[in-house]
Amino acid sequence: MHLLSKSTYIRGRQCPKALWLYKHRRELMPPVDAAQQAVFDTGHQVGLLAQQLFPGGVDCSPETPYDFGPAIAATQAAIARGERIIYEAAFLHEGVLAALDILVHDADGWKAYEVKSSTGVKDTNIHDVALQCHVIEGNGIPLVDVSIVHLNNAYVRRGALDLQQLFAITRIKDAVDQERLSVPARIATLKQVLVGEEPAVPIGPHCSAPFTCDFMAHCWAHVPGHGSVFEFSNARGKEWELYARGIHLLTDIPADETLTSKQRLQVEVARSGRPQVDRPALRRWLGELRYPLFHFDFETVMPAVPLFDGTRPYQQLPFQYSVHVQRAPGAEPQHREHLADATGDPRETLTLALIRDLEEEGDVLAYNASFEKQRLQELARDLPTHAPALQRIIARLKDLHTPFKAGWYVAPAMNGRTSIKVVLPALVPELSYADLAVQEGGTASLRFQQLFTGNYPGDVAQLRQDLMAYCGRDTYAMVKVLEVLGRVVEGE
Repeated sequence: MHLLSKSTYIRGRQCPKALWLYKHRRELMPPVDAAQQAVFDTGHQVGLLAQQLFPGGVDCSPETPYDFGPAIAATQAAIARGERIIYEAAFLHEGVLAALDILVHDADGWKAYEVKSSTGVKDTNIHDVALQCHVIEGNGIPLVDVSIVHLNNAYVRRGALDLQQLFAITRIKDAVDQERLSVPARIATLKQVLVGEEPAVPIGPHCSAPFTCDFMAHCWAHVPGHGSVFEFSNARGKEWELYARGIHLLTDIPADETLTSKQRLQVEVARSGRPQVDRPALRRWLGELRYPLFHFDFETVMPAVPLFDGTRPYQQLPFQYSVHVQRAPGAEPQHREHLADATGDPRETLTLALIRDLEEEGDVLAYNASFEKQRLQELARDLPTHAPALQRIIARLKDLHTPFKAGWYVAPAMNGRTSIKVVLPALVPELSYADLAVQEGGTASLRFQQLFTGNYPGDVAQLRQDLMAYCGRDTYAMVKVLEVLGRVVEGE
């Protein structure tokens, strides 16, 4: 039996109330969603690959995450019989459980390696490894070195995976030794938290840093769901300053409060309940659009482990696009689309189709166009044969996000936010994503990556229809939003 583990220690380090709730009111946690499960799955996949850097080890993984007893016993037995490499080595010390990804004994002594699916070392890695080292050394295993094994984002795949290049190993023993000075006292404090009453911890920036807390719905129940100061645009701490003064709603902010111009506009819109429109700026922007107009959107996947030659860890790979073409202002749009077949590298086929569908003349309109621009630049870099045509497309890009980001059109329902998922229902309430099986880009990316890897459990043909419907909705939404802006300029 253990009172704390690495995960609960890190949870308690962020917020003792979160630790208490996790142990005593776990029913308040939301279920693990598909995106979070994908993160777990990626971590597991990367961990297994990293074991191949240290071949020939003995695996002490528990059969179930709810019973580490056999894993602890297996680890002790492996050490006793002289095993040099142990995967998922599990230890218990003074009621604290810790499992290490890879424990190695060589001529220098025992070395600890913790595997992360990130591309670098984070502060939280130092915190959790410090706990692991405290527990391991509490079992009489002196550690001469401690490292993080993480992905190397400079690695470009050429042929079979080169694990020595895919991974980087960063030594962190000095930082861990410094962090360990505070570990015993923190453990003692967190043990007391677990046996006491629910801690009275007010909400604060710690609710979302370094991780978004699973219990925010519980702790934030008193915060208004609409129009709160936490919806401030680019708040940069202003929201917490106001909240500490007892100001919870945008409409309660004093008239003489020091605010940025965008924040002031947001407050005025919240008070009036009416949109604020800069018609001259909108008219200029709309007048500069060159037709035919190509409303354009990419969907991408970002595999942690590169799947194809010429790609890096977490490189964004376009696998789908949608284009709605308008030949003149207000004209009925024509729809064009492409969805990769998930049998290989999608970039060449997609690029050829894209160059054809975006033609040679007219503006290419994207929402938050910097994303599309970067993907096009990467395609031009990786497919130099098509670089000239792709660069011509880049030169034609315009951004539908501009009027909203610049504050030329601010609606109360936008609540200071300007993503297409917020702008669409604010301007075109009759059109939404609610009727779609795939409703946001994260799900689209996850599902298509499952197709790539052969792990999608459902109806593939239906999924392809769902993906095309989602991406198509994105660009049709742009058509309708532009239509509304045109009517606003005309005073309708």
